[in-house]
Amino acid sequence: MAPTLYDEKPEPGDLIEIFRGNFQHWTLYVGDGFVIHLAPPSEVPGASSNILMSVLSDKAKVKKEEIWDVVGHDRWCINNQLDQDYQVRPICEILKEAQAYVDQELPFCVFKGNCEHFVTELRYGKAESRQVRRAVETVGIAAMVGFGVLAVAGVAAAIFGGGSKKKNKGGEYK
Repeated sequence: MAPTLYDEKPEPGDLIEIFRGNFQHWTLYVGDGFVIHLAPPSEVPGASSNILMSVLSDKAKVKKEEIWDVVGHDRWCINNQLDQDYQVRPICEILKEAQAYVDQELPFCVFKGNCEHFVTELRYGKAESRQVRRAVETVGIAAMVGFGVLAVAGVAAAIFGGGSKKKNKGGEYK
């Protein structure tokens, strides 16, 4: 059963972060219990929870839905964390622009055009996705560690056993 009361009541223009396991879905609260968000091109309410559809699609649809249809049973919070880095656009402009996008199909890319990029562009005039940045940093660190291990293994092989051995006439290795 969906909650009927807000633990923390969002205000129009607030960004809502919904925790969906290994990723977060982002929406913009527009008032009266509704959010606008970038979702997979499905007509099913709450379709944003389908991560496979989200990743495989290169298009997404802007939807206006009741917050509880989008949140479902997932944990959520108001997250205007970027307010400390960027100036918030006037709320009336945010809401007008968000409403103008409803029912439009937009290009979708996990790395440069996802739901978080969409709502931060609306609120701040700058598309940003911290979860993509964190993922790229994590992959980059893992790659550096992997390359470091390979480099150490290569040096060790060169020092401790990199030379080829040849048999002499007696059949012994030199």
